[in-house]
Amino acid sequence: MADQVDRILEQWAAQRPELDTSPMGVIGRLQRLSRLLDTELRRTFATHGLDTASFDVLATLRRSDPPHRLTPAELMRASMVTSGAITQRLDRLEARALVTRTPNDSDGRGVYVTLTEAGRALIDKALPDHIATENRLLSALTASRRDALAGELRVLLESLGDVPR
Repeated sequence: MADQVDRILEQWAAQRPELDTSPMGVIGRLQRLSRLLDTELRRTFATHGLDTASFDVLATLRRSDPPHRLTPAELMRASMVTSGAITQRLDRLEARALVTRTPNDSDGRGVYVTLTEAGRALIDKALPDHIATENRLLSALTASRRDALAGELRVLLESLGDVPR
């Protein structure tokens, strides 16, 4: 069975047979897959009144040790976005009483972001649905194929510098 990327590769082979377009097979599929996955994940988040960014912040706080509190800089590193983007996310979540910002006693300029009970309840409700969506999206792969794919993607990410600090 062929996919849309196979068609594109066939067209390039006909038009530019001297070029090795095999990287397009991988990158093109990753890009297409990313868009498809993002659409489905956003749909799941929306059923809980969340967007991807809000889910990301709440999930990052929830998986941190109790009291589920991090600095904006720690949240920024965990989600790989700019400080302005984190501030905007936090403003929206704080307005919904899903997080609070409190002064950092050891650093008068800094703040802590803490998951509220309402925030914890929301992420605890959304997370199982998120995992179910991911399982549905990966249902074409056996467990061993999922593990193999995860391993290959890890190698690629590491090679591009995406490693923990």
